Amino acid sequence: MLRILALVGLMLLSPSLLAAGQTRYISDEVYLFLHGGPGTQFRILGSVEAGQEITVLGEKQGNYSKIIDHKGREGWVETKMISAQKSLRVQLPEVQAELTKTKAELEQVVNSSDSNVQELRQVKAQLARAEESLEQASTERDRATRELANIQKNERFQMWQEGGIIAAAGLLMGIILVYLPRPRRKKRSNW
Repeated sequence: MLRILALVGLMLLSPSLLAAGQTRYISDEVYLFLHGGPGTQFRILGSVEAGQEITVLGEKQGNYSKIIDHKGREGWVETKMISAQKSLRVQLPEVQAELTKTKAELEQVVNSSDSNVQELRQVKAQLARAEESLEQASTERDRATRELANIQKNERFQMWQEGGIIAAAGLLMGIILVYLPRPRRKKRSNW
């Protein structure tokens, strides 16, 4: 199994197995010539700048591979100068675009978090006001409860007081009535 995986890995990494019609790139470190045939002895058709996109046609002779360059010219270049990786020339605009997009998203998140912070401050202020109102209402409730208890206590005291006054008045009247002279009976003999 390991042999098969190693063989497949070597085949994939081997530059000699460049498939036809695949998009590849000229290595970033070079400025090379496009030849009319597989070697330096053939006529130069033009130059291909480092990082330009090319299409590999799949034909290979020696150290050269047949390609179509970014201008549509067909020719031969050294196989070792062909890379499957995107060149920095292609990657840079993509990375810059991604960076710009990420910056915009980050700014949006920062603005969103700023508005969230402001909303949080507003909610905290409302919560503080609500807690103050609750504290004030609790204080008023406690004061009203004490006043009600005092009123009830005063009412009971007043009832006892009035009852005591009535009882004392009744007792006093009873004593007075006991000591009042009684009317004498008229004797019948006085007739």
